[in-house]
Amino acid sequence: MTEKQILELGFQINYDDGGGDWDKYHYYTLEIVNGLELISNASDEPRKDDEWYVEFFDTYDKLRIYDYKDLKQLIEILEKAKRKTAEYVKIK
Repeated sequence: MTEKQILELGFQINYDDGGGDWDKYHYYTLEIVNGLELISNASDEPRKDDEWYVEFFDTYDKLRIYDYKDLKQLIEILEKAKRKTAEYVKIK
């Protein structure tokens, strides 16, 4: 997956200025709901051919998504669930 594809899905860019013995880098995040966030690998991590991935933030085990179409479908499912939940809560 490319950086451009990550941005197309609505991810926000985040910068880390280094501040220590490492260089500046950036990464991307997308908050689905409070406590459920997706995060990309960082720009300073080794990868080939602009190979970016996204994983769920702050989980014990890594669950990475490398394919743009899979990630897009996952986000659509989560957004639909978020809308349906909001509708259901209003009805109750």
